[in-house]
Amino acid sequence: MFYLRSLSIIASASFGLLLWALTTEAAETSANIPTLNLQQYQKPLTEARWLQQQECDQPEKRQCSVLSQNTTDVEEDEEEVIVEGRKQPVTSSPIYTITGDEIQRQGVESLTEALRSLPGFAINDTGFGADIHTGLYYRGTTLNQNLFLLNGRSLNTNISTYHGATDLNNILTSGIDRIELLSGTAATLYGSEAFGGIVNIITADPTGQPFRANAQVQFGSYGQQNYRANLSGSASSVGYALGYERFQADNDYPVPKGAANRGPDGRLFNGDTQFDNYFGRVTYQVDRRNSLNLDAFKTTSRKGLLYFGFPLQRDRLNHDGSNIGLSWRGLVGAGEDSVVTANLGYNRNYFNTYGPTQNIFYRQGSLDSTILTARIEHNWQITPIYNLRYGIDIKGDLFEGETLSNVPRLIRLNEVENRDRTNTALFALNTFKILDNVQFELGLRQNFNTEYGSSADPSVGFRWDLAPQIAVRSSWVSVRRIPGLDQLYLFDTVHNWLPNPNLKPELGSAWTAGLDFRLNRDLTAQLTYFGNSLENRIAVVAGRWENIGLVNTNGFEAAVRWQITPQFSALVNYTYTDARIETGPDRGLQLSTVPFSVAQIGFGYNWNGWEVNLYANYNSGSRRALFTAVGDDARDFSPSWLNLDLNARIPILKNLAFLIYLENLADVSYEKVNRIYQPGLTFRLGVSASI
Repeated sequence: MFYLRSLSIIASASFGLLLWALTTEAAETSANIPTLNLQQYQKPLTEARWLQQQECDQPEKRQCSVLSQNTTDVEEDEEEVIVEGRKQPVTSSPIYTITGDEIQRQGVESLTEALRSLPGFAINDTGFGADIHTGLYYRGTTLNQNLFLLNGRSLNTNISTYHGATDLNNILTSGIDRIELLSGTAATLYGSEAFGGIVNIITADPTGQPFRANAQVQFGSYGQQNYRANLSGSASSVGYALGYERFQADNDYPVPKGAANRGPDGRLFNGDTQFDNYFGRVTYQVDRRNSLNLDAFKTTSRKGLLYFGFPLQRDRLNHDGSNIGLSWRGLVGAGEDSVVTANLGYNRNYFNTYGPTQNIFYRQGSLDSTILTARIEHNWQITPIYNLRYGIDIKGDLFEGETLSNVPRLIRLNEVENRDRTNTALFALNTFKILDNVQFELGLRQNFNTEYGSSADPSVGFRWDLAPQIAVRSSWVSVRRIPGLDQLYLFDTVHNWLPNPNLKPELGSAWTAGLDFRLNRDLTAQLTYFGNSLENRIAVVAGRWENIGLVNTNGFEAAVRWQITPQFSALVNYTYTDARIETGPDRGLQLSTVPFSVAQIGFGYNWNGWEVNLYANYNSGSRRALFTAVGDDARDFSPSWLNLDLNARIPILKNLAFLIYLENLADVSYEKVNRIYQPGLTFRLGVSASI
């Protein structure tokens, strides 16, 4: 009863303020507003950067310096940062940011690699660009329990079978302005299914920019080939950007006895991959108040499938995906503190998995998923002490699946399924500046789902700047994730997993508490305790999707960034995750494939175009549990491992550079997760040119 009463109070407060805001806004008069880039995404007070930073032509400007928002010389707007002409309140959870320039300098091949330097991520991938869907965790949560956005709209597929989860290897890294990692009350804005966090990929705005072009060619071990090109520019009020990337790898490296998918020659079998990515963006500055944006992303991939712990497998995966978005941003009212955005999105993904079970039997499964989205949001700084961010999300899921098998005992399960559902969400996030150094956030997301009815998910956040050098923060959010349409209705003929139309939504809450340190403009640190309690967690039990019960997760993160000198920099990340199963036969055990500890230490050098970066990555090992070999125990852990990587950029001419990447310097073939092994020492060599 107390919970329901609390929800009622929060709902009344949030949407009462929403209606008052709309009424007041309509009464305001217009005024001349200077030309602005109407970006609604908040920049953090504490930014987690990669090793290298751009040099400033004007060092006196705050926005140019490394971790510049963390200086001790901030004046009266200590709790606010400047975002392209607008003041934005900081949030109760840090927003870790990787810039596009940093990504390009590092030569990162995929979003997977870009996320490695951020705290909280455990990435158990295989080879280079191979299938990794079940091997990525953030704070103990799976890939489908986090949100991945492209310019604020979802990239998630909401598919859990046929390896149909969002493939981060297929996300084009060129043309990116920045990648933001959000958590806490951000779930109110973007979706309560984000148990762990939200990764928002924001592409560069070409409006008003001169013509630029860049191309890279790389070759490396085990058939690696990477070709990428992008160009951007503008003409009058129209901006444009185009990008293309092709990557392929054989991934036929030696693996030890007992490894998953070890072929007769002692090498990894069926690990080859190939994908092509295309990206385009057109912007139009209608006038000083309004701008339009159209962007499109397409991926096509062909690869073999690898399964944790399995012996030789021959299954293949074809994936074709398209993501298109149209958005409008406009300044309204009499000042610069009111921005309205409207977005339409189209996200379609087709997956086809096929392969022999034996010499005479064959099976295949296909999934065709379409997601249509519409979103309107108003971000309004009503008074100096009160900011309101509210809007509506509408998402329609359309799903068609087909299974086909000539295995005698499975023929009866061959079927075609067509399903659809709609989810509408109203959201509001209120930010109050109680005192000059104290901020409070109150949010609510009200969902209306055609299959699971209505639900309310509140959130709260708090931040207190104890001193210019230290701040205390905390957040709590109610979370839920409804089952995928494939988990509910479609037989997975590849894994022989039965659907379950009686699945309940995963329900729970997630919370954080932490400290932010700004020792000086060049040295920052964050300490974060995180946790979540998740009921009705969905997993496969005896070949059928089931709600397995309660899982409690607790852990902490530590992140340090230090610009030692203008040329030398360092980072340290450490994450501890205790994800315990509280019910059922595995009670008391760690979630499978989730390591207790992951860490990264990095050192960088940057001078006059020369760049060298050294990374050390540590993983404590994880519980195998899935597809264990004969004689294995469900409590067995894979060994811990330590990996060293080196990359360098050597300038040849002003706009031409030689690239070197050396991975696994120790040349040790270690078990990354549950019989999946990484290669020994590998290399990539390339050339980058720009105009």
